[in-house]
Amino acid sequence: MMEDMYWRFLGALVLVVALIFALAWIAKRLGVGGRLATARGKRRLGIQEVLSLDSKRRLVLLKRDGVEHLLLLGLNDDVVVETGFVPPPDQPADPSTRSGSTPSFATLLPGSRP
Repeated sequence: MMEDMYWRFLGALVLVVALIFALAWIAKRLGVGGRLATARGKRRLGIQEVLSLDSKRRLVLLKRDGVEHLLLLGLNDDVVVETGFVPPPDQPADPSTRSGSTPSFATLLPGSRP
């Protein structure tokens, strides 16, 4: 009789610990921890866009106080590619790109001619 009660207790304990770890993993994947801490005040820092270059490197566009910074993040090294530029004002999309086709790389470079 007592052995049965110990096994029930042990099973319930394992189940509760597994649920705690599962909820912590889900919260980490959703990024809930940082959002709860800064939800009340105005946020000054935000990630605008993330582009995965390969399995080890990512380009991250950060915005801080209206100024954007471009970072290259890797496994062992992080590089600031460009810093301190103001994002362009929202303009209507170019008619050539409205059809769903993406613009060529040359049109995205600053100072290049279309």
